[in-house]
Amino acid sequence: MISASKLIRSMIFGASALLIGCAQNPVTKQSELHLVSQNKEVAIGNEHYPLAQQMSGGKYVIDPELTTYVQSVGQRLAKVSERNSLPFEFVVLNDSTPNAWALPGGKISINRGLLIHLQSEAELAAVLGHEITHATARHGAKSMERQMAWAAGLGLVQAILITKSDNETAQSIGMAGAAATIGLLSQKYGRDAEREADHYGIDTMVKAGYDPKAAVQLQETFVRLMDNKNSSWLEGLFSSHPPSQERAKANAVYAQTFPQTNLTMGKEVYQKKIALLKKRQPAYDAYDEGRKKLDKKDYSSALSFAEKAIKTEPKEALFYALKADVYAAENNPTEAVKWYTQAINRDSSYFYYYLQRGLSYEKLKQHDQSKQDLKQSQKLLPTEVAQNALNRLTRIK
Repeated sequence: MISASKLIRSMIFGASALLIGCAQNPVTKQSELHLVSQNKEVAIGNEHYPLAQQMSGGKYVIDPELTTYVQSVGQRLAKVSERNSLPFEFVVLNDSTPNAWALPGGKISINRGLLIHLQSEAELAAVLGHEITHATARHGAKSMERQMAWAAGLGLVQAILITKSDNETAQSIGMAGAAATIGLLSQKYGRDAEREADHYGIDTMVKAGYDPKAAVQLQETFVRLMDNKNSSWLEGLFSSHPPSQERAKANAVYAQTFPQTNLTMGKEVYQKKIALLKKRQPAYDAYDEGRKKLDKKDYSSALSFAEKAIKTEPKEALFYALKADVYAAENNPTEAVKWYTQAINRDSSYFYYYLQRGLSYEKLKQHDQSKQDLKQSQKLLPTEVAQNALNRLTRIK
């Protein structure tokens, strides 16, 4: 067996081998030190994108046409970006928090909770153009490079895990991967990176034919919401992309440098594309209120809001999961299993439903069903809760 010290030295050497030296940033054209190659960026994005989606609410599956629309706008922008060879992907996530994020390698998401607040296709292009710039200007990669110990730290994790049994190693590697995904999602860009994403994001949207005034309107809206201390925005987009009057003014000045001919705002088409989302919004509002009531242990009110949401939009799996969560909190695993099953029947791609149904099956001593659900949950997103439950079930004779 390789010793931990030898493995650490090997991984540090491997990290050093990633050093490409000074290279030109593809967006800013400035010379900078590259420690993470493009192939590595893409590999990081590919590895963490599915986990990040699971951590952020899962895919918004009940309106595939909306996702197709967002992807079409995203790809239109990506084609004219400075790194159009990146394998860009765009996804809509099922979360009410207004947010959007980008992982290295061009893996981008936007929450339905942000889409509902946008007014035009050009505003959507401004958001996606901003996130595309984070990817093309290597902001995520540079954040890792600033830490300098990124690759070596990964080697240290592997060195620690090598002393464990094969089963434990596999479990821990999965957990370590999930932890790394959390780190990528929670990173905050500096002011320079945000200004670059604004500036070059406007360049990208104009190249794609969108009116840059939308980027100005968007930033001004964000500033107003920030001033009003809107809690959902503070928890979402503003935590990683804090707006400022300075950024809004800079956008306005830069937008004026472009000729205002044949550029699209796209208000009507955008409103048409989000019409179903707007129609469903009262159901999501009821769901969000139900979540708050559940957190306060007001189970009767939480159940009432869940039922209201289901009645308004019976296709949405989240609403059935809320109802199941209420029964689980009331220690009624039979009813919880019933409603988690309803959620899975509507969306079989989200880890949470399997995790919670597996835990409910465990309480019912239906161990085979519990193991099956917990393993499926772990495939989608490794969690300590599911692994601990599987360990408990393994010890049962």
